[in-house]
Parts: sequence; C-alpha cells; structure tokens
Amino acid sequence: MRGEDRGSQGFFSYVRLEERIAADHPLRAIRDLIDEALRKLSPSFSRLYAREGRPSIPPERLLRALLLQAFYTVRSERQLMEQLDYNLLFRWFVGLSADDPVWDATVFCKNRDRLLNGDIARKFMTTVLNLPQVRSLLSSEHFSVDGTLIEAWASMKSFVPKDGSRPPSSGNGSGGGGGRNAARDFHGEKRANATHFSMTDPDARLFRKSAGKEAKLAHMGHLMMENRNGLIVDARLTEANGTAERTTALDMIDDNAKPGSTVGGDKNYDTADFVAGCRERRCTPHVAQNDTNRCSAIDGRTTRHPGYAVSMTKRKRIEEPFGWRKTVGGLRKTRHCGRELVEWFFVLTAAAYNLVRIPKILAATG
Repeated sequence: MRGEDRGSQGFFSYVRLEERIAADHPLRAIRDLIDEALRKLSPSFSRLYAREGRPSIPPERLLRALLLQAFYTVRSERQLMEQLDYNLLFRWFVGLSADDPVWDATVFCKNRDRLLNGDIARKFMTTVLNLPQVRSLLSSEHFSVDGTLIEAWASMKSFVPKDGSRPPSSGNGSGGGGGRNAARDFHGEKRANATHFSMTDPDARLFRKSAGKEAKLAHMGHLMMENRNGLIVDARLTEANGTAERTTALDMIDDNAKPGSTVGGDKNYDTADFVAGCRERRCTPHVAQNDTNRCSAIDGRTTRHPGYAVSMTKRKRIEEPFGWRKTVGGLRKTRHCGRELVEWFFVLTAAAYNLVRIPKILAATG
C-alpha cells in the first residue's frame, strides 16, 4: 500500500540531541580533544571578559563554531549562522540545544574579535599539541618548513599610488564613467610596493611567487611541521617578500627546535644565510640542493648521511596541510583584511588541520 505524503508542521522529539549523532561520527573524537583543550584555556578566556554586565556568546562556542567553518568549508559567518539554525550536527558540536536561538552574524563577528585580542587561536593550537595523548605523537628532533602565498581580499584596482595621484579610468563598458567598479587600463603603468599600496588591505603586498607566475596582492603564510606524523607545530603570517620564508623559518626554529634537530626545506631555503643560520643554532639544514647555474650551500657533509634522504622524502608532506587549508579551510583567498586578523585565522586553520589528523593517528597507533 502506498503511503501518503503528509506534511509535518510541528517538531517535538523525545530523542536527545546527543543520541541523534552516530557513535562513530568523526566529529566525536575531534570534540573530545577540543573540549579538553578548552578546559585548559578557561583562565585565558576569563581574562578577556568583564565580571559584570550582560553575558556574551561563550568563547568555547565561538571557537567550536569557527572550527566547524574550517572543517566544512563554510564560506562566511552569515552562512555559518544559517547552517547552525537547521543543522542538528552543527548545533550538537557547538553546544546549542535544538531550541536555542542562533546568534546574529554581526554579533558573532564582534564577539569573535574579542578572541583576537587574547591571541586565543595560537594558545588553542599550542594547548592541543600539549595534550598528553597528542604530545607523544610529535617529533622533537626532525622538522620541515615551507611558505605559501595567501591571496589578499583586495583587487588590483585598489593598488593605487601612495602620493594620491590616481590614473584615470578607461571609458570602456558601462562602468567606465567613474562608477563604483570602473574599468582600469594598467598597460604601461609601473606598480611597486615602494610607490603603491592597497586601499582595501594596506598590509597586503604585491608579490610574485616564482618566474612565470603573475604578481598578486597577498600575505605570506609559513608552517613548521614535525616529520613523525606530519602535524603542524607552528604557523605564522608575514609580509610577502623575497626573504620572508627564510627569516621566519629561523624564528620558528628558535622557538620549536632544539640543538641537534634537522630542518627540511625546498630549494628556496638553499642560501648561504639560511644554512649558516641553522648551523649557528646547532641544527642541521636538510634543504634541497639548488645547483642550477649556481653553487649549492649544501655539500657532501650533509648529503652523505642517510637522514638527509629521509628528510627529503618527509618534507614533501608539508604540502598536504597547505593544500587542505586552501581547498577545505578556505584560505586560498582570505575573506578578511588586515594582517592581524588574517594571521589569526591562518593559525586557527592550522589547529583545525591538526584536529582532523590527530584522531586518525591515534586510532592507527592504538
């Protein structure tokens, strides 16, 4: 007998929200790690809020919601609030009941900016890595470093001369009459970071990653990965320039590597300054040799050891977190302006990548 298609207008259930989530759902193991880290961060949260006044959005729920945004590639806070309104899985993960009202997107963003002042993203990432079950997964002797461009939330039309002289817009199309998105002809115009800046994101810099690539307004992101399980131990964002990768890598070595450690890198790190900097820190630079029309700074004293070949294989895994962050994490082109805010999300996305990987590693290692 064919059943009737009857609409259901009401919603009433005796089943708890906890019971609606599958026992083997991947988010369960991830949430256990997050909750343990958030309990340790409670004193840091308390210092950011006044003792009196109207209660704000709990910072624990803010962080869980932002991590969901990275896990499921939610492109905006407004869409995130829409998902929280009807998605029971999202409500369970954040800590909302089925009847709790969802926050306004603008209020959510204002409360989120409070966490920016306390550098909570970096503290959260460090706390997760220092959990007892996670710390045993990390290598303290073998690391890899690399950098990538994070395209800024600014168009090339916003890159104007610093002296205030703006070239006239071309009169092509309907937008050529000086409208809000008037056409521009850049032919014959020389643009450089020394003479121009972006009106949309003044912290962005015009940079070309390699020969044959176009120049973009971008920030430069840096990662440091431990080689045992490929987890990120440090993430930073700097100005995009030709030396940022190597100088930031040395700073990360100072903060994370101990004497006797090895540091892998691609050919961009094969310079005399970086190799000498690693050796001054009593670390072994396992960087790929760049001997095309030049002499490599790495010689047989390093390449003859078996560990060098192992580092050359392991260092390629650092491309995996970069790829995940740009495709899943939504950082191919940032949605935010200002280096401080972009770095906050860059670090939080690094923590999200670790949270996706850690339960799988723990399950594989027993």
